Amino acid sequence: MYQVPDQSGRSVVITGANSGTGKEAATRLAGAGARVIMAVRTPEKGEAAKAEILHTFPDARLEVRRIDLADLGSVRSFAQELLDERAPINVLINNAGVMMPPKRNTTTDGFELQFGSNFLGPFALTNLMLPLLLAADAPRVATMSSGLASQGKIHFADLQHANRYRSLSAYSQSKLADLLMAQHLAKVSTERGWGLLSTSAHPGYTRTNLQKAGPNLGRARPRPLLRSGFTLVPSQAVEQGAEPILFAAADPAAEQGAYYGPKRMGLVGPTTTVKLPRSAHGIDLAASLWSIAEDLTGTTLPHQSLVAHS
Repeated sequence: MYQVPDQSGRSVVITGANSGTGKEAATRLAGAGARVIMAVRTPEKGEAAKAEILHTFPDARLEVRRIDLADLGSVRSFAQELLDERAPINVLINNAGVMMPPKRNTTTDGFELQFGSNFLGPFALTNLMLPLLLAADAPRVATMSSGLASQGKIHFADLQHANRYRSLSAYSQSKLADLLMAQHLAKVSTERGWGLLSTSAHPGYTRTNLQKAGPNLGRARPRPLLRSGFTLVPSQAVEQGAEPILFAAADPAAEQGAYYGPKRMGLVGPTTTVKLPRSAHGIDLAASLWSIAEDLTGTTLPHQSLVAHS
């Protein structure tokens, strides 16, 4: 099992930290000495996860705070709380997401649910938290994508899948958008000399609640995501599946703009650097999406004059 380097003195924000890869990341980062802010939609579930982590690591420093990435007002409130406290944040892990609801749903702000929750919410959170990140020592933003990003395409003419909703297409687009966000942030940080590391990761085929919750959203009778033909696909437990995002968020060897995932078939196994999918390449693709996301969320990169280096 991957050993997280010493995180003493570092503060980490993890979205979706009450279950799956988010909870596993919170557990292991807290166990390595980090102060972990568990950003969750349902505080009761966050408190239950916190109690479980404390059972394993009684001295862990954990805080549960509410955020709903499908509501930009909630994102702003969460970020403002931290900004008001003025305590630098070393790491932001954009982990939370929703996967393939069968019918088109929308966020509080009217965006297609997957594009809004998986991309626009984390995008706004990242922009709003950048002043705190840039005031910290060796800051990082680690963003969770998916192997399905390779099947994605940014549908600029219909980003919200309003004309034709297909759950897999919408999900793949949202996770490709996450990759492009991470790439553009890495480029901006390098150009402006911020010293902020922007990385991304995917968990391969990791068994979590994500594969059940999204596809059963709105269904009266839950059904499994995968049919019998897929049962032989290699899969792994969350302990292994969380390691790419842990490496991206905490390892000294992680590199600017790098993308990490499982070594074996891109599905399971130890963490390795993986190539960006062909879908993530394109002249000005990331910059164009970033500009649109700024308009949709009303958030932007901080002015250079506001950046406070430690």
